[in-house]
Amino acid sequence: MNPTTLNGATLEKLISAAVAAPSFRGSRPWRYRLDPDTGTFQVRAVPEPGVPDSEAAARALHVSVGAAVFNLRVALAHFGWETAVRLLPVPGDPDLLAAVRPIGPRHVGDHAYRDLYDAIWRRHNCRTPYFAHCPTGAVVLELIDAAHAEGASLTLPRTEEALRLLRLTAEAEQRGATGTGRAVGSGGRVHEESGAGTAALADPGPRSLVAVLCTPHDTCADWLRAGQAMERVVLLATAHTVHATLLHEAMQWPDLRAAMRTTDCGPGLVQMLIRFGASASGYGAPQVPVRETAQWG
Repeated sequence: MNPTTLNGATLEKLISAAVAAPSFRGSRPWRYRLDPDTGTFQVRAVPEPGVPDSEAAARALHVSVGAAVFNLRVALAHFGWETAVRLLPVPGDPDLLAAVRPIGPRHVGDHAYRDLYDAIWRRHNCRTPYFAHCPTGAVVLELIDAAHAEGASLTLPRTEEALRLLRLTAEAEQRGATGTGRAVGSGGRVHEESGAGTAALADPGPRSLVAVLCTPHDTCADWLRAGQAMERVVLLATAHTVHATLLHEAMQWPDLRAAMRTTDCGPGLVQMLIRFGASASGYGAPQVPVRETAQWG
């Protein structure tokens, strides 16, 4: 099949997969546009009236778009295509955040994204207490490799350092709940899921495994890579029946984000805190109407 020839049903599934990614910007202020001549999917930012123009807001937007781009890659692979991805492809067009183009049939036996497509629909951000220790050491190594494949690092801080990072996250959530200080973004919680509150973050229990996702630098391209790495890690965890909590709250406050820097995780810039474990919660990713996010031609 010619990769530029996509029927309507497949297009809808591809965009549905993309919009199932976690969003740190509640209204998902970006749109997907398909160039019918090349089969290229463009992901474009859409300015939001009334939203502060801050670095934290821009970071949240780029991380969310990165996650959506990874889901689109996985979906295209599921339907049989290899893809080429360009981040920020046109210097003079800053609203064009990414371009994803199918370039040919996926190689037989290529299992890089095996099981991840099904995980898209089962993933959710779990903030309830975990009841079992997980993941195993072998799975942790897979998660670390997954982040590395997307240009990021995933490291596990020591227990006392992990608790310090969780306390910073709880403080950030408390600031957002009480209006303390001045928020610099649109909110750090993943939009589509409800949370367990600051108490659960500050005292996560002995069964949590906390990891820090970092990038070498802090540019827009790094934020997009962080989003792809985050989603690859979370989908892989989901495929292994491991639940993940995405903790982005502290990223919205410059002082708290600076305090998240940790020698346990090397010199990288912290983009996300992820808590892994096993949970009784079983709902899946929310569905967003494709017509709200897509434009053909």
